[in-house]
Amino acid sequence: MPDRATRDAYRRFVAIPTRWMDNDIYGHLNNVVHYSLFDTAVNRTLIEAGLLDIDGGAIIGLVVESGCRYHASLAFPDVVQAGLRVGKLGRSSVRYEIGLFRGDEPLAAAEGHFVHVHVDRGSRRPVELPADWRAFFEGLV
Repeated sequence: MPDRATRDAYRRFVAIPTRWMDNDIYGHLNNVVHYSLFDTAVNRTLIEAGLLDIDGGAIIGLVVESGCRYHASLAFPDVVQAGLRVGKLGRSSVRYEIGLFRGDEPLAAAEGHFVHVHVDRGSRRPVELPADWRAFFEGLV
């Protein structure tokens, strides 16, 4: 099994409480919930930074790739600390890398990524990242 990331591998953290319904019949978070946690961590970060306006912003991010490696179980009532960093920054794309940590544990329970291509909301055509977006993402590299 690949090495598990530690907290210091990530630039920013978002706390996300798990929910009762997140557990599956085996008593841990269902694998699809991890992807929801990734999405929540990234979009909450973008909203809090003032970059993403989900109701009317001209630019939105479309997920074009995702993946996850599972190392250890997470389960309700864990509070997950989602560590976030940018692995690659393109002209219109960003590869987010996310580590999911149970509470204050030092090793990631899961590590994943997804790639956003930023597009014009109306045309859905790729757009170059604005300077303020790029500066924010560079701080997460």
